[in-house]
Amino acid sequence: MFWQFIMENRGKAIGITAGFIFGLLFLLVGFFKTIVFSVFVATGFYFGRKFDNEEDLGEVLDRILPGKFTKR
Repeated sequence: MFWQFIMENRGKAIGITAGFIFGLLFLLVGFFKTIVFSVFVATGFYFGRKFDNEEDLGEVLDRILPGKFTKR
């Protein structure tokens, strides 16, 4: 019954879990460290999504830092 509820409300369950984790991080390590952690998680998610979609990571990095990752 519990798992059925979780599967039917997956977005809410993920949101509650993420909110709980970030709330604990805020209480344990502070505001700015939590913000830095969030930026790292978001960056990892972004590059992971690009990798899953089999997109060229060199092209993505070249848009962020032009000329640093391409050989000319």
